Amino acid sequence: MKTHEENLKNATENRAIIAGLYQAFSTGNIPGVLGAMDANIHWNEAEGNAYADGNPYIGPEAVLNGVFARIGAEHEYFNLKDIELHEMFNDKVLATLRYDAKSRNGKSYNAQVAHFWTLKDGKVVAFQQYVDTKKLSEALN
Repeated sequence: MKTHEENLKNATENRAIIAGLYQAFSTGNIPGVLGAMDANIHWNEAEGNAYADGNPYIGPEAVLNGVFARIGAEHEYFNLKDIELHEMFNDKVLATLRYDAKSRNGKSYNAQVAHFWTLKDGKVVAFQQYVDTKKLSEALN
């Protein structure tokens, strides 16, 4: 069992790892994002999201091909805005943010989002997205 001090230290370290991941994403450093992932990451898009058709995506390459490549192909731009990271115990980090994006069909959207991250030994082992899937569906269809 971890002490309170160890939990605080881990929470701060995990928050820093996720902050670095979002920084890499914001600059288009996809190899940096993928490098933060465990080789056997389990990545889940929100139920109702078109990208959930591959849930769970297992491994960074599956995330790259099943999620990131599709986002790039279907959007003129896709930005993460107003990111707030919330430190949690038990190797979890909660991020609240917004997707500010424009699909290639010309429809823009600004959707409320939460990302729930699980880390182990400094790598992301699980990801769960929560998002306003109605807004995404309306923009992409």
